[in-house]
Amino acid sequence: MNRRDLIRAAAAFGASTVAGRVWAAPKADARLLVVFLRGAYDAANVVIPTGSDFYYRARPNLAVARPDPANPAAALPLDADWSLHPALRETILPLYAKGEAAFVPFAGTNDLTRSHFETQDTIELGQPVGDSRNYQSGFMARLAVELTRVRPIAFTEQSPLIFRGPDPVPNIAIHGIGKPGIDERQAALIRAMYAGGPLASAVNEGFRVRDEVYRTISDHQAQADRGAVSPKGFELAARRIGRLMRDQFNLGFVDVGGWDTHVNQGGATGYLADRIGELGRGLSGFVQEIGAGWTDTVVVVVSEFGRTFRENGNRGTDHGHGSVYWVLGGGVRGGRIAGPQVRADEAHLFQNRDYPVLTDYRAMLSGLLQRIYGLDAASLGRIFPDVSPSDLGLV
Repeated sequence: MNRRDLIRAAAAFGASTVAGRVWAAPKADARLLVVFLRGAYDAANVVIPTGSDFYYRARPNLAVARPDPANPAAALPLDADWSLHPALRETILPLYAKGEAAFVPFAGTNDLTRSHFETQDTIELGQPVGDSRNYQSGFMARLAVELTRVRPIAFTEQSPLIFRGPDPVPNIAIHGIGKPGIDERQAALIRAMYAGGPLASAVNEGFRVRDEVYRTISDHQAQADRGAVSPKGFELAARRIGRLMRDQFNLGFVDVGGWDTHVNQGGATGYLADRIGELGRGLSGFVQEIGAGWTDTVVVVVSEFGRTFRENGNRGTDHGHGSVYWVLGGGVRGGRIAGPQVRADEAHLFQNRDYPVLTDYRAMLSGLLQRIYGLDAASLGRIFPDVSPSDLGLV
């Protein structure tokens, strides 16, 4: 019997005695969605250090104006030192005001390659930097092993590294999904080919999940066609994700590209502002679609690293280090900037160019998972080896 079977057996009997104590696997009754902004978004122009004079000297073309009620292009105050990009006025700011959104600045990894691919892999694997990597063990797959009642899914075109593990996790491209390429007659032939073999269960489950997801999305599209406003891009995808996670899945992952802003990034308006606006509308749509389930849902928004604090010669920003993570949810203790902080000034830049990392992403997520699921130290150690949880009081 493998560990997953043991967990299921323990759940069936309520509890088991392990190592002299009563033990039962934690239940995945809460919903968790991880949103990965691939390309390294410029956190300093989204959660903005408007209390820093150095920010305005370092970004003469990109800086967003300090809060000013008379200026619709000005930053939106969060506290005395931090403000939010005006493109998030109608979407994320109301969540922050209700205490349902928190931001963690100076967050990231100790991966110093500044390579998109290397650092994305670092985050998805969740393994110690510097050790040999196991590319068949993503941290969300390890989380799924520790839970019962877990129904994971990746809203991606291909199975992501973060969900690689001992058990296959369904993935579905949520952007522009069409009718399944294999019809029911062909599916029956494939099922017959694998019947009685070791892969029969996985094949049947794959077709079942595919059909359920397609029906759900098709029903939603039909509703939109009857006079409802058609959301676009990530906003449409996020509403679909909300619908699926409300009804069927409770552990999800989605990635959103387009954040590598080396040239003509823009400030209060422009390329980054447009992307941030789409992200905000998408997340707001997710909240609306998930409805009453928002109370038991946590959304974590991460990116592989931040960007240079100073703008470059092309009115953009380059690969950096520390970033700002978002934590959203109906039960989140939000309305605040969480975690250790320093002044956003020249003296505190990492290598005289980037935000430092003061909150390790593995420690932050470990502490968050501990609070969401009640995981013990042994479980957390299997999900994020060799790290101590950092409890930022986010839930």
